[in-house]
Amino acid sequence: MNLIKDPKERERFLKFVVVGTFGAVVDFGSFHLLMSLFALAPEWAQAVSFTLAIISNFIWNRVWTYPDSRSKPISRQLVTFFLVNLVGLAIRTPIFTSLEEPFRELFDRFSFIPMGIITADRLGYTFALGIAVVVVMFWNFFINRVWTYNDVD
Repeated sequence: MNLIKDPKERERFLKFVVVGTFGAVVDFGSFHLLMSLFALAPEWAQAVSFTLAIISNFIWNRVWTYPDSRSKPISRQLVTFFLVNLVGLAIRTPIFTSLEEPFRELFDRFSFIPMGIITADRLGYTFALGIAVVVVMFWNFFINRVWTYNDVD
């Protein structure tokens, strides 16, 4: 697999990014809903939202990014995809927890800006989550490509 030289791998990566972007919408949207409606702690909300994004991403990657990856049973692919993403969660959570407070404090310094519903806390959580998501996206693509979707040429 050579992402730089192989046009098919570049296309797969771009599709993976599109699927991941949609997954990020699921992730961020459910994260903020869980925080707002159910008052979950940020650490728990990001873990649940991540799981919802995994389900969405698995479906879209199997259908669109890797439609030629059907030699493995769907249950086996789901398990490997989920395991890769669990490691991604283990990478993501400390990134999120280490960045959320500094970002909240940074945005709190701009308290002179009328934020309304968009608070310094929400901005801090969102920026921390965004950085964590980007880091984990690369992990997820490469490991899923060599393990979950290794039946694709």
